Amino acid sequence: MPKRGKKALEEETVNVECQEQDENEQVAKKSKKGGGAKAAKEPEAPPTYEDPPEKLTSSAGKKYNLKITSWNVDGLRAWVKKKGLDWVRQEDPDILCLQETKCAEKALPSEIKDMAEYPNKYWACSDDKEGYSGVAMLCKDSPLNVSYGIGVEEHDKEGRVITAEFKDYFLVAAYVPNSSRGLVRLDYRQKWDVAFRAYLKGLDGRKPLILCGDLNVAHEEIDLKNPKTNKKTAGFTPQEREGFGTLLGEGFVDTFRHLYPDVPYAYTFWTYMMNARGKNVGWRLDYFLLSEALLPKLCDNKIRSKAMGSDHCPITLYMAM
Repeated sequence: MPKRGKKALEEETVNVECQEQDENEQVAKKSKKGGGAKAAKEPEAPPTYEDPPEKLTSSAGKKYNLKITSWNVDGLRAWVKKKGLDWVRQEDPDILCLQETKCAEKALPSEIKDMAEYPNKYWACSDDKEGYSGVAMLCKDSPLNVSYGIGVEEHDKEGRVITAEFKDYFLVAAYVPNSSRGLVRLDYRQKWDVAFRAYLKGLDGRKPLILCGDLNVAHEEIDLKNPKTNKKTAGFTPQEREGFGTLLGEGFVDTFRHLYPDVPYAYTFWTYMMNARGKNVGWRLDYFLLSEALLPKLCDNKIRSKAMGSDHCPITLYMAM
């Protein structure tokens, strides 16, 4: 990986790693201090999440006819080498949205660039930093129109948003900025949230929308394993959670929590450190949001936590449009 790519990874990775490492080290120290019978005690099995069977019909009984998958791939080229496309072909969504591609269009792997299943492919990447940020959208059917960014120059330099217009809805694929280690980008993140919310409201005034992607926030305490120790960590600050809550208050619905309001341990991101994924020490950072007008068409929102290839797992939405 080029040096710039490594730096970008350090800047953009969700900054829970040090926090989770500290927590694991504290657990290890306590175990050593306990000694004797405590040290010999069998460890408890980590809490897990099992994706329930798909609900393939809407509340009105109509069968789904639209399937969308979203996945933060943490580097498109590495993800392709890890056989991410094999999983995509098995899942077979109508639309595939990818985040954190970290790949300029000129450097796209041929395996995905020439993927016949998705003849309509759209890419956005950072203007200033090669190997940083980036989103993609791959569609079986051609959209009516495709646009990039949110129409605000300050926020449109990092390749974070693609919007596709279809007959009955907009699809917005987004990779929301991380507040970064030490919360050095928290002020910028709050500006982004305001501008992005205005953009979504403008679209929603024209036709209903589906928003998907890595939104870089765990909204409620149920959405991460260790809420008490992460309240000053990027992705779980009061400001970010409030911003997300304000977005929902504008008439958008978190589909997973709508369907599964009390289901715990349902995460989409795990740091690579300290076997966090094996222990299911994770965060739910990846979402599908709907305009309220589309809610009757919702069938299901799945978290494919067993799919490997990234520090995030894919999520899939079923809609009866």
